[in-house]
Amino acid sequence: MVKKGKIQKKSFFEVGSDITAAKINLYASSAEELDGKIVKIDLTRSLRGKSIELRLKVKMDNKELIGEPISLELAGSYIRRAFRKGADYVEDSFISDCKDVKVLIKLFILTRNKVSRAVRRRIRVVAKDHLIGYLKTRAAKEIFTEIMTNKIQKEISLKLKKVYPLAMCEIRVFEILGHKDEVKDEQKFAEEKKDANAESKAEYLKEKDEKKEKVKEDEKKDKASKERKEEKKNLKKEKAEKKE
Repeated sequence: MVKKGKIQKKSFFEVGSDITAAKINLYASSAEELDGKIVKIDLTRSLRGKSIELRLKVKMDNKELIGEPISLELAGSYIRRAFRKGADYVEDSFISDCKDVKVLIKLFILTRNKVSRAVRRRIRVVAKDHLIGYLKTRAAKEIFTEIMTNKIQKEISLKLKKVYPLAMCEIRVFEILGHKDEVKDEQKFAEEKKDANAESKAEYLKEKDEKKEKVKEDEKKDKASKERKEEKKNLKKEKAEKKE
């Protein structure tokens, strides 16, 4: 008889987070199994209908499971509902520094009426400059909380009121890319790879040009050789005609 393997009992484990008051219970056979797991939480109810998805990375800390925030994303359906005729929108995406990490930010701004391209450009520049300066003085966790409580969005709206009144200002995506040193190393590696690819491409194009030149030279030589043979043939023919 084949012995059946021992069945591990599974149970719910509570994950704590200082970002949200929502209860997080994960089903697993052990707490260690959940270490490093990514959890998605829908904050629509707690934020009174504002559809935001929070992603947390579970970490084991002194035998306790803690959910560290890694990204916030506003649902596309929420943005689509905000659209209306006779209005313009401005989008922007950029990487910036917080006190502790590098982050990716995607902005979505809706104006009350149609505006010119120059106004849209000005809105984008002012919002970006304000955010970059604001983020440098705060840690990522603090920014997560301020986005969820709509504090940052209100500040940007007030700042942009001098440029043009807005119907909506939202941070569509806020995502931690990694610690500053890690991101710098990745960027350096990407740049080195890009340079290496550029060099190899340049070498390939050089070889290709050299081959083309060689083919052209060979064609010229063949043509010259054929012309010489033709001349000799014509001379022989002329001599033969004279003798006759």
